[in-house]
Amino acid sequence: MPLAIVCVLCNILLFFPGGKPVEKDHITEQVWYFGGILGSGVLMIFPALVFLGLKNNDCCGCCGNESCGRRFAMLSSILFAAVGVAGAGYSVIVSAVAINEGPQCVVNTTGAVKFWDTPFSNGDYLSDKAIWSKCLEPPGVVSWHLSLFSVLLVMGLIQMALCAVQVVNGLLACLCGDCCGGSDAV
Repeated sequence: MPLAIVCVLCNILLFFPGGKPVEKDHITEQVWYFGGILGSGVLMIFPALVFLGLKNNDCCGCCGNESCGRRFAMLSSILFAAVGVAGAGYSVIVSAVAINEGPQCVVNTTGAVKFWDTPFSNGDYLSDKAIWSKCLEPPGVVSWHLSLFSVLLVMGLIQMALCAVQVVNGLLACLCGDCCGGSDAV
């Protein structure tokens, strides 16, 4: 849950490049894909709630077999973990593309007219901090963009790993049930 909340907050902050409000046309395209809000946020809340519910699952069982209920609970956790992997994967892809393309910023001014563009290509700004000066406004937009999308990327990778572990755990518990460790397995 904390990872999902951080991702949603990062995505919201990206709507204010450099911490300043700008017109919606001047916000980087990848922010509008809602990788942090939808992918690592909303789609991760469902698996998180299921995982939290598993520890309190008393599994009433079916057909007189208590392990049947546990196996079904673990099977459903696999499905929700797969949703989590897909959501976090979406966030990771959006973040990686955004980091590669760089922020949208003012690159030139003529009088009162400001020219907005995405001045970086193929991540060239990542290894050469000197070219960050191409972005004239908003102040600090490059570090803002890079920091927040990097947080989304790392959080998405962590979420993917946690969900992948739950898929393996759920699969083993679903298939083995009581055979892997007595009646207290799962």
